[in-house]
Amino acid sequence: MKFLHIADLHLGRLLYGRSLIEDQRHFLFENLLPAIDQHKPDGVLIAGDLYDRPIAAVEAIALFDALLDALSSRSVPTVLIAGNHDGPERIAVGAKLLARFGIHIVTALEDAFEPIELGDAQIFALPYFENAQMRAFLGDDTLRGAGACMRAAVEKMQARFAPGKRHILVAHCFAAGAATSDSESSLFVGGAGDVPTDCFTPFDYAALGHLHAAQPAGQTARYAGSPLKYAVDEAHQKKSMTLVTLPDGEKPQIELLPIAPLHDVKRLQGNFGDLLAAGAAAPDHDYVEILLEDDAPIFCPADRLRPYYPNLLSVRSEWFLRAGTSASAAAAQTRDQAAVFDGFLRDICGETPHEGDTALFLEMMRELEGKEA
Repeated sequence: MKFLHIADLHLGRLLYGRSLIEDQRHFLFENLLPAIDQHKPDGVLIAGDLYDRPIAAVEAIALFDALLDALSSRSVPTVLIAGNHDGPERIAVGAKLLARFGIHIVTALEDAFEPIELGDAQIFALPYFENAQMRAFLGDDTLRGAGACMRAAVEKMQARFAPGKRHILVAHCFAAGAATSDSESSLFVGGAGDVPTDCFTPFDYAALGHLHAAQPAGQTARYAGSPLKYAVDEAHQKKSMTLVTLPDGEKPQIELLPIAPLHDVKRLQGNFGDLLAAGAAAPDHDYVEILLEDDAPIFCPADRLRPYYPNLLSVRSEWFLRAGTSASAAAAQTRDQAAVFDGFLRDICGETPHEGDTALFLEMMRELEGKEA
């Protein structure tokens, strides 16, 4: 059997205050659906965090509705669980009706232990949970820690395993030893605690969500990662969809399907003049964070770069960072004041700094500082 595994869509996400809804639409309709048409999986597994917040934005809801319509028209069975960013009760609206058309939305613990039968596979869909919720549901106050709660849940699922079937878990949790990213809220990463990866070994495959970097989690579990880069620290990551094939009696075979985003997210660094010239020669429409390496201050760099980098996220200057850390030294302070003055004349006034002007400026500064003292 063959499944397409994705997770952490975060529909409605903002990046530095910019809406990514069109980038997300591009992923769904120019990457995900064409992959389904090409590879014809037996099912699609979406491992939580459909939305970016519990009360989703209207445009995010509309985009999810369009996705459901597209999946239904393709008659591709889909299993989708709630993540920690989702409002479970809200995404569960119409779940029973959608299940008749092969789209299974699981948001409650009591539904996690009833396997979804798909061909010769049993799929157990376990939504995000807090440990206290699992203890209360299982009626066992002795369970302490995420590992114990997950093991108890898996044991309950194993009691429903049918011989000769493949067994698949879809879950949203933090697996011990996994790598995190800045775009995952510190309030939620590990919120269910660290789950030992051997908890997943009873399953032929465990499709995980919660962490945004695609990575394995033990022998038979894997994070699909987020389909888009949701923080600049993810610039180095290669986003993908996970196509998993389950041969008889063998380990899952993984193929990573690369994602071509509408806009990439990346870091650029170099001298202001070089970056300005590069942008003028070939405007860059990706989401960009820029670090300036000039030995002198550059004034209004964002305003001057943005015509060529229209999706510029931020600009930082190594010079200003160094100046901030050395401001206590009198010699360094004098040198920095001269550099700022010269840069202001050059970049703002459009004039070439003269030695006499700089000397007069420094004399005035010393006079003012003496009066303040």
